[in-house]
Amino acid sequence: MLKNALLFRRIAGNWQHSRTVGRRFLSSSNGAGANVLQTLRDRGLVSQVSQPESVLENKLVSGEKVGLYCGADPTAKSLHLGNLLPLMVLLHFYIAGHDVYTLVGGATGQVGDPSGRKTERAGMADWQRLENVSKIQGQLRGFFESGLAYYKHKTASVEHQYGRATHTNNYDWWHDMRMLDFLALYGRHIRVQSMLNRDSVSSRLGSKEGIGFNEFTYQILQAFDYYHLNKTHGVTVQVGGNDQWGNITAGIDLINRVGCTAQNQPFGLTVPLLTTSSGEKFGKSAGNAVFIDPHLTKPYELYQYFIQVSDDDVEKLLKTFTLLPLEHIKETIDAHASMAHERGAQRLLAREVVDLIHGMGSSNDAEIVSEVLFGAHDLGSSATELIRLFQDANILYTCSRNLSLEQIITQVAKCSKSEARRKLKQGSIYVGPRRTKVAENKDDVAQYLIDGQVLILRVGKQKCYVIEVK
Repeated sequence: MLKNALLFRRIAGNWQHSRTVGRRFLSSSNGAGANVLQTLRDRGLVSQVSQPESVLENKLVSGEKVGLYCGADPTAKSLHLGNLLPLMVLLHFYIAGHDVYTLVGGATGQVGDPSGRKTERAGMADWQRLENVSKIQGQLRGFFESGLAYYKHKTASVEHQYGRATHTNNYDWWHDMRMLDFLALYGRHIRVQSMLNRDSVSSRLGSKEGIGFNEFTYQILQAFDYYHLNKTHGVTVQVGGNDQWGNITAGIDLINRVGCTAQNQPFGLTVPLLTTSSGEKFGKSAGNAVFIDPHLTKPYELYQYFIQVSDDDVEKLLKTFTLLPLEHIKETIDAHASMAHERGAQRLLAREVVDLIHGMGSSNDAEIVSEVLFGAHDLGSSATELIRLFQDANILYTCSRNLSLEQIITQVAKCSKSEARRKLKQGSIYVGPRRTKVAENKDDVAQYLIDGQVLILRVGKQKCYVIEVK
C-alpha cells in the first residue's frame, strides 16, 4: 500500500472527482446531436476537412449517424503514439454514438505507401507481415475496448448510447480481385493526371530514384478500400494524418465518379502532425518510437515518457490524448502554473494515457514502478507488492541471500569485482527506498531488505535495480 501522504492524496484526489468529471463529459458536446467536429477542433485534432464541410457538420448537429474509418499498414510490430491521433478522432465519434471501422492493410502492406518517403520501402517477408497484421489488429481492437471502458469509468453510471467498432483487413476483399476485372470495372474512373499531381507521387518523380509502379498505384488501392467500405458499410468519413490527404481525396474522387447517394456522400478528415514546442516530431524517446505494445514500450516507460513532457506541451497533450473535459484541463493547467515543480499536470496526463491505452488501473502500477525507479519518494510498498509489480514489468532481478553487496552489484550491474569495489568506495551505491549511501562491502545485506525479501539497489543516479533476494 502507498504510505507516502502526498502521493496518496494526489492519487486519491484524482479518483474522488471522477463522477464530477463524468457529469462534465456529457455536458461537453458528446452524444446524439452533438457537433463532434467542433469538439475535435477545440482539442486541436483537426487539420483539414474536405468540402463541403458544412454538409458534414449539419449531419452531425442534426443527429445523423455517420461511419468513419482509418487504416494502418503492417510496416511494424506495433502502432506508436503518432498512430493514436486519428484513433482518438474515431474514439470521440465512437462514444458519441457513431460507428467506427479500423482497417489493417494486409493487402496494401505488400505494396507500400510512398506518402512522406523519399525512397522506396524495403521488402518484408510474408511471415513478418502476417505477424504484424495480427498484432496490429489486436491493438486496434484493444484500443477501442480500453477507450470505452475508460470513458464509462469517467461517466460512472450515466446511461449513454455508444457506436459500434468494427475491425477489418483489406486482404479480405483484395485477395480474390483479378487485375483485368478491376481495370474493366474501375479503371475508367481513375484519372492519371490527378495521381501525378499528388504530393506523394510528384515529389518522387523529380528525384533521382523516381517511383516504382507498385508505389505509384498505392493511392488506387487505398481509394478502393474507401469505396468498398462506403458501399458495403456506409462509411462516409476517412480519417488520417496530413500525409494521407492525397490518398483520402483519391478515395473521395473514386466514390463520386462511380456514383454514390447523398446519404453516402464521402468526406475526408486529417489530423495535424504532432510536434513538441521545440519543433521536434512528437512520439520519440531517445530517438526511438514510443509504442503502444506493452512488450515494446512498457506501461511504466509510457508513464515516464509523459511525465517528462515540457510545461509548454502538457496542455496540448491533455487535449489530444485524453477524454478529460476541456474545462477540467484548464483548471489543471491553472493549478499547475503555481506549482509547476510538482509536475501535477504531467502526472495527470501520464495516468490518463496509460489507463486509456492499457486499461483502467494500470496507471497505478506504472506510477509506483516509475516512482521507485526514478522518484525520490519512500512509497512504503511491501515486498510482495514490489515483486508483483516488477515481475509484471519484466524487470525484477533475483539473487542469492548468501551474496555480499559487492557480489550483488557485480551480478545485476554486469560489472567486474574491481569496478563494483570502486563504486562502493566512491560512494555511488545507494540501497533501500530512502537511498541510503553505502561506502563499504557488507557480507550481510539483510539490514537493507524490505520485509526481508527485496533489495532496492541504485548504482549512481541513473540505474536502479529491484532485486528479490532468495
